[in-house]
Amino acid sequence: MNTLQKNSYISNAKNIIRTILSQTLDNPDNPDSLKFFQADTYRFYFLMSFMWEHLENNEMSQEYAISLVPKKYASRIKRLQVLKQAVALGYISEKSSLEDKRRRIYEPTEQLVDDFLKSANSLFPVNNSSS
Repeated sequence: MNTLQKNSYISNAKNIIRTILSQTLDNPDNPDSLKFFQADTYRFYFLMSFMWEHLENNEMSQEYAISLVPKKYASRIKRLQVLKQAVALGYISEKSSLEDKRRRIYEPTEQLVDDFLKSANSLFPVNNSSS
């Protein structure tokens, strides 16, 4: 890689870092839902994985939801605690499965979906103009 190309890559990397930090961790206007999930690495990873599965229309049981993040990031207890906290705070909904009433199904609330989509759009705006 030549010096000019390397400088261009460095400039691009700095822009990406600045944008991500200003729109996530350093953004004082973030809604409480996103602040909750940005509090530590596990929660952030969980949010990204959980939202991916939701946007892919995958049903998430408790075991499935807590397995989204590799075990090296958090113990089983921590993973369950974060899921239950998110439910208690109203960011994730919990309901009984139609097939098995003992099985719990999780999905983001409409508020979390809206907050997440707005945040994602602030990072990478959608071009809504007609062509």
